[in-house]
Amino acid sequence: MGEHTTPTFPQEIIDEYAALGVDLPALFSAGHLGERMGVTIVEASADRVVGTMPVEGNTQPYGLLHGGASAVLAETLGSIGSMLHGGATKLAVGVDLNCTHHRGVRNGLVTGVATPVHRGRSTATYEIVITDEHDKRVCTARLTCLLRDAPAPAAG
Repeated sequence: MGEHTTPTFPQEIIDEYAALGVDLPALFSAGHLGERMGVTIVEASADRVVGTMPVEGNTQPYGLLHGGASAVLAETLGSIGSMLHGGATKLAVGVDLNCTHHRGVRNGLVTGVATPVHRGRSTATYEIVITDEHDKRVCTARLTCLLRDAPAPAAG
């Protein structure tokens, strides 16, 4: 559906996860739901996560971008930011998502930009603004993630 590119991560973040045996760019270049919906991560850091998604294939019966598709893009971007904020010792688990849909989109590509509202020890909240190809705001979302301790790596 959408062309996948390798996301851009700060090198120190890539190195942190590589030390744990995790190929961070590969982890976020696809994903089952994101892949089906054509989500592409363009840039990723705890300060800003950018991703795109095609409208085609993600519409509701009236031919408009489905609100649930916007929610998937928003939760994906906010979760990545939360996970990067928490670091390799934390898992980011979404606990609250709200989306306000401002206008309909019938075609093209939408872009989401997630920026932090709050980054604490146990929670992280991101605002995600989704715009169309004309830079018109389509959706404003807010995601809060709980930051849980990651399981210890298996010995071996």
